[in-house]
Amino acid sequence: MPRLDQQLCFALYSASGLMTKVYRPLLEPLGLTYPQYLVMLALWEHAPSTIGALGEALGLDSATLTPLLKRMEASGLVTRRRDAADERRVLVEPTAKGQTLRAHMKDVSAALACSVPLGAGEAKALHATLTHLVAGLRKAATDDRSADAQAPVPGSR
Repeated sequence: MPRLDQQLCFALYSASGLMTKVYRPLLEPLGLTYPQYLVMLALWEHAPSTIGALGEALGLDSATLTPLLKRMEASGLVTRRRDAADERRVLVEPTAKGQTLRAHMKDVSAALACSVPLGAGEAKALHATLTHLVAGLRKAATDDRSADAQAPVPGSR
């Protein structure tokens, strides 16, 4: 059994937690948590967006995303409304207040770049590797769910 410090999963878990910790003081003055920051990034790219599309982009299920969006709506960052073309869908988009935060993101990115001990080429290569890993893990998770759905229930015929 490999040691804890040799486990890929532990290295990813540690890096994720530390990345969030480094972002916290950069986002706090803007009134954003790290997950809210990710939502805003996704919405600045594609708005309005359905909750389903946001969840897919962020890798979050609606049970996690909906309370997050409700808090963001209460703080005036986003609006949620039923799609007139399909009442089952909820569209989310940044408010004017949410849009004004976008101007501060260059400062956040610049401050973060000073904290990350990687050169531009290293960061780009790591991003490519992690993107490839995430795609593979998403496929494996989807394949596992499909296999679970097709597996016979013990004791049934």
